[in-house]
Amino acid sequence: MPRFLTALPVYNEAGHVAAVLDEVLRFASDVLVVDDGSSDGTSELLAARGDVRVVRHAENAGYGAALATAFRETLAGPWDGLVTIDCDGQHQPRLIPEFVRVATDPTAPVDIVSGSRYLQRFAGDSQPPAARRRINAEVSAEINARLGLHLSDAFCGFKAYSRRALEHLHVTESGYAMPLEVWVQAAAAGLRIVEMPVPLVYLDLARSFGGALDDAATRLAYYRLVLDRAEAAVAAAAH
Repeated sequence: MPRFLTALPVYNEAGHVAAVLDEVLRFASDVLVVDDGSSDGTSELLAARGDVRVVRHAENAGYGAALATAFRETLAGPWDGLVTIDCDGQHQPRLIPEFVRVATDPTAPVDIVSGSRYLQRFAGDSQPPAARRRINAEVSAEINARLGLHLSDAFCGFKAYSRRALEHLHVTESGYAMPLEVWVQAAAAGLRIVEMPVPLVYLDLARSFGGALDDAATRLAYYRLVLDRAEAAVAAAAH
């Protein structure tokens, strides 16, 4: 049986972390939490548990930085791959085995299985905030046009990565734009990508992206800057 690590990036999730981890542990035996400098009691809740491994950032470094730590920890261990799942209650841990199954299908192994909240409708789906949905659609379309991919959801954090994928990914984007860097590098490496439908659940409609990025136009411009920068880095590395 392939061994996949399941990792959760966590920042100030004291209200969710215990219940989410309890549910994740029903479906994954090897669990890593990257505590990204939490200051709300999350760290103390994690320290009281003996059933998950915790890596703590001394200061908040960002969503992308937390996932980069998870990538490094996976490659440093015996794992065949990594599942990433957010800790805010949006994702359904019962789907973890399905992500691993798709990633390790011997007839057609996949390098990145990426959750998509927009491939199909599920009973009880949330209505996404209009600005977030519009930006996701615009960025997904732009990535497809630039990179020749066929994504319907550029930003879903529920993913499975093969070890081979992680060896090709060198994430430097520390914030929420980190997936864009992943797509550029994955396309350049010719990684096999498959999307898997997941329910659309929004529990925190007021979640902040951080400072100026809470403005939709500023956020979209920044996402395009990250894409440009990632493509330039890939081109430079090819020479």
